[in-house]
Amino acid sequence: MPTTRWNELDPSTRKAIMVAGAVDGVLRTLALRDLKRRTPAQVRGSRKAWGVALSLVSSGGILPVVYFVKGRRSA
Repeated sequence: MPTTRWNELDPSTRKAIMVAGAVDGVLRTLALRDLKRRTPAQVRGSRKAWGVALSLVSSGGILPVVYFVKGRRSA
């Protein structure tokens, strides 16, 4: 399977990849900051597991959204 180099991509494709990466980075940062400020009782599941997953799993922004929707308990 041939690989496409960055400079071979269409400029609009490169821009879309960069925007998606920036959005993912912002969402991860917000999710990790929120996780740090919550008590264990306010989080569904292990805070440590959420932290590791949010830090290491590249999900294109999906994992932080899942955290905000399903990982937090009502205060």
